[in-house]
Amino acid sequence: MTRMRSLMRQSGLLGVSLLALPALLLGTPAAADEGTIARGGKLYDKWFKVIGAPKPADTHMSWPKSNTKKKGNATHRCKSCHGWDYMGKDGAYASGSYKTGIGGLRKYAGGNATDVIAAMKDKNHGYDGKIPELEMAAIAMFVTQGQVDMDKYIDRKTKKAMGNAAKGKSYYGTICVNCHGVDGKLPKDMPPLGKLSNKNPWEIMHKILNGQPKEGMPGLRSLPIAVTADINAYLQTMPKK
Repeated sequence: MTRMRSLMRQSGLLGVSLLALPALLLGTPAAADEGTIARGGKLYDKWFKVIGAPKPADTHMSWPKSNTKKKGNATHRCKSCHGWDYMGKDGAYASGSYKTGIGGLRKYAGGNATDVIAAMKDKNHGYDGKIPELEMAAIAMFVTQGQVDMDKYIDRKTKKAMGNAAKGKSYYGTICVNCHGVDGKLPKDMPPLGKLSNKNPWEIMHKILNGQPKEGMPGLRSLPIAVTADINAYLQTMPKK
């Protein structure tokens, strides 16, 4: 038990119930843990940054040769193949610089964590020994219990967030403003939120729900999902430049 706590502390999963963890690793149903799901979402975004691993320098072995626009560490991110909308070739990544022809993860929603962990370890992914077992369990919880059907909250054709911008303004002003500023132009090392939210609202929704890897940005997953949709809608009204 002491060793398990030590491993959980090293992996950032100390908040996971010790009773729930074996179920995660064995793939049996476990009660949704919003904190672990959010961590899984950040790992899905950029696992090597979350766990402090060296940034991969090579192009992933399964990255399709047809896509020459991306290489190196970008090809090792789960989101690069499966998308911010988790639909892969059937979603926003059906075209553009991340077009791979690789499928999404929607079929795993509500499924068995064992299948997700097995996929991460298979010859196509090759992450056995690269991503710690406990972190794989967090990703598996995100994939099986944390996916969102984003078509309910974002119009796919127009990219418009289907939320209440007026409510989103209030949420933004009390949750987000201290880091992003009143006009969404902070931090200075990133594009304005108005630009990002209109260009890729799926990415914004994912990050609002789960947080930003290795940054102080909180994930709002434990709040009603309407809060995230409303914030996303408000961000789209903000300055793009």
